[in-house]
Amino acid sequence: MKIHEYQAKEILRMYNVPVPRGREAFTVDEAVSIAEELGTDVVVVKAQIHAGGRGKGGGVKLARSIDEVRHLSEQILGMNLVTHQTGPEGRIVKKLLIEEGMDIARELYLGVVLDRSASQLVIMASTEGGVEIEKVAAETPEKILKEWINPAIGLQPYQARKLAFGLGLEGGQVGNAVKFMLALYRAFIETDSSLAEINPLIVTGDGQVIALDAKMNFDDNADYRHKNFKELRDLDEEDPLEVEASKYHLNYIKLDGNVGCMVNGAGLAMSTMDIIKLAGGEPANFLDVGGGANVETVRDGFKIILSDPNVKAILINIFGGIVRCDRVAKGVIEAANTVKINLPVVVRLEGTNAEEANELLRNSKMDFIVATTLEDAAEKVVKTLS
Repeated sequence: MKIHEYQAKEILRMYNVPVPRGREAFTVDEAVSIAEELGTDVVVVKAQIHAGGRGKGGGVKLARSIDEVRHLSEQILGMNLVTHQTGPEGRIVKKLLIEEGMDIARELYLGVVLDRSASQLVIMASTEGGVEIEKVAAETPEKILKEWINPAIGLQPYQARKLAFGLGLEGGQVGNAVKFMLALYRAFIETDSSLAEINPLIVTGDGQVIALDAKMNFDDNADYRHKNFKELRDLDEEDPLEVEASKYHLNYIKLDGNVGCMVNGAGLAMSTMDIIKLAGGEPANFLDVGGGANVETVRDGFKIILSDPNVKAILINIFGGIVRCDRVAKGVIEAANTVKINLPVVVRLEGTNAEEANELLRNSKMDFIVATTLEDAAEKVVKTLS
């Protein structure tokens, strides 16, 4: 789950991670009121959407008077903000973060993420603050410092000091940076985050280390431990089909292709998308209906896939391990009878009772295209598009 910058900063503040003073505003009058409370010479007006690059898109502005706060808030609230992460369609800005301006001496980068190849968390730091870390990794990877964290003992002070010295910090800045990193790590662990990114991390003129921006994502598998986080979810910032799929407890991610995929198992779903690409097609989604693949999940899967106007054909690829293929076939037939389907549907079932399942599909009144192998299924579904 993704959250807004102002929400991430509220959480970090709870863990004593230094952040600028400020609050969210939903109207121009609220923005003005917050700016008056801050009482600073410079106020930052920041658009709140789930995307990076807001500054380059015109969503982050400095105001040097209350009148300017009002003018900029009127300008940004309601604008369609286009960044490299939103795509050309952009996002409508519905809320702002109004916070104090800071005395910026240096801009750095700091992030915590899981390194799956090492099965450990890694804390990354760079002198290239304000620049996308992907760009730094591609162009100047030597500028990214990394410390892997032993899960048994957590981030150690010596590791934080090593990163601080590597960033060129001096004197009191080092101690402040160490405290910052240890607090950020604690926030990451205790909130079950999957990402914590501070970009930029700033050093002020008096040596303070502060999160000027903050991005946090949470691991959905730990939702049961954080019931209060549910209210942080902003459905306006999520794809409507993904929101609808979550109501059915389906793992769905919308993509840009035209072949709808319904698969059981995340690994099989990834393989299915790969082979569709190999056959010359483009997957329209990632949809994992889970191990059961019963009538309800298949029917709900059909509804989600058919709600995407870009879908021109559907590929169902189910492995009957936990559940027998003939039961899956009956579920597919029954589900298809309750949902209006006017697109080609290719079905490939493999596993227990696969032959019986294929007979059921062929003998049904539905016009299913039955495939025997994954390669055969991909070729057949792509052929329907021509």
